[in-house]
Amino acid sequence: MDVVDAGGAFLARSRYYLSEEYLPKIVRSLEHLTDEDIWWRPNEASNSIGNLLLHLAGNVRQWIVSGLGGETDRRIREAEFDQRTPIAAAELVEALAATVREADKVLAGLDPSRLLQPCRIQGFDVTVLGAVYHVVEHFGMHTGQITLIAKQRRGADLGLTVLPDPDPRPATG
Repeated sequence: MDVVDAGGAFLARSRYYLSEEYLPKIVRSLEHLTDEDIWWRPNEASNSIGNLLLHLAGNVRQWIVSGLGGETDRRIREAEFDQRTPIAAAELVEALAATVREADKVLAGLDPSRLLQPCRIQGFDVTVLGAVYHVVEHFGMHTGQITLIAKQRRGADLGLTVLPDPDPRPATG
């Protein structure tokens, strides 16, 4: 496998994690929560699910849609954490999903040969690869936080992990 093939595989897997792995886990985590649950926080030093959803949309837009895709960066990061007036879960999820779709288009159009190209995003000097890797890792970390809060609020397993059958042999009868 050459570098371009590896780069293409990296981009494809990054798109998969954002669109097919993490975003659906977030959506499923919120299915049985109220808007009150989504804006609950254990203390002022912690974030609510609502704040984390705003933060993820802001991060993905800044790093991928703007930083790599060339759109204007209008992010006000602190506002994502300062938000206290509840926004409906459906609105938050649609905004995040729309941002992930935009990022997916940018990543789908990204030439793998650009992965080592330097860029400056949010004041950081990174490569294109570093920017994509940051977003995927960041999204995964906050997905875990969101599912943890959702489990705490719901008091039940969310059924997010489905393992393959450990014994795929057909039953005999």
